[in-house]
Amino acid sequence: MSERFTIRQASLADVDAIAEHRARMFDEMGQVPPETFDALRAKSRERLRDFLERGEYVGWLALPREHPAIIAGGAGVQLREVLPHPLSRGNQWNGLAEGRHAIIINVFTEPEWRHQGVAMLLLERIIQWARAERLDRLVLHASEAGRPLYERLGFVGTSEMRFAGD
Repeated sequence: MSERFTIRQASLADVDAIAEHRARMFDEMGQVPPETFDALRAKSRERLRDFLERGEYVGWLALPREHPAIIAGGAGVQLREVLPHPLSRGNQWNGLAEGRHAIIINVFTEPEWRHQGVAMLLLERIIQWARAERLDRLVLHASEAGRPLYERLGFVGTSEMRFAGD
């Protein structure tokens, strides 16, 4: 599978493609009314450019080896610094975490390249990178379609809750 695709780190030149993927991802999940698609893409482009320039976003793109000008899919992480906290795996104390977290975002594969391992390769690259960076926590929000892949890679549900008030 990995021999079919090259994974490379995203650059500022890729901002338009990543913003397009982000807007299409939310659109496919039914979360973007048609009249707001262009606004989401434009705002995402602005924010991605800023985050990439400041090093707060790190992304990767999958390119088919036989068609290297095509972006088959992409994924990235948004880095966030939080206060130090206890570090544990399960119920076992593992020390004190520095507060270096990342949330995986923008996982998207073009429809014609789906079910060929693109997302798996991208997520494996992110996990490898997160380990090398010694992040304390790596999280994501899973769509129903993505949940089986994330579980195979070792992600588990958590006790996180979200405020849904006005």
